Amino acid sequence: MKLLIHIEQDEDGYFVAEVPALPGCLSQGKTKEEAALNIKEAIEVWLESMESKKKYPKDELVEVVV
Repeated sequence: MKLLIHIEQDEDGYFVAEVPALPGCLSQGKTKEEAALNIKEAIEVWLESMESKKKYPKDELVEVVV
């Protein structure tokens, strides 16, 4: 899986990594490289968390187009 991440430096000097496609998936590090490594672990945890959420039967799902 490939995901885009956004990394920026905060006011305390740490680098904060965020995955725009995964709401609430954040991590940080002392360097950009560390933040990028840490966000990989955060992505794994985020995906595991989403998998454990309630699954809906197909007959209860409705597709919409916007």
